Amino acid sequence: MTIICSNCETAQFLQIVQSRVYFEDGEMLDEINESYECTMCDATGEYIYDRTRGDEIVKGDVEKTDGRPKYA
Repeated sequence: MTIICSNCETAQFLQIVQSRVYFEDGEMLDEINESYECTMCDATGEYIYDRTRGDEIVKGDVEKTDGRPKYA
């Protein structure tokens, strides 16, 4: 899995500006929440993984891809 900038179509310029990881009872991973900013075009976005719901949410100007990232 790769998070890319929807505008630039690359992960090359994405920067994680905030990352939070939550654990259930201090042991099992429960949720991941990451905020991204593209240093090339100033786009922003967020990736959220919620284990309890089995859900992945991608918001803003980023998208999740299973392919290899390309470089500008």
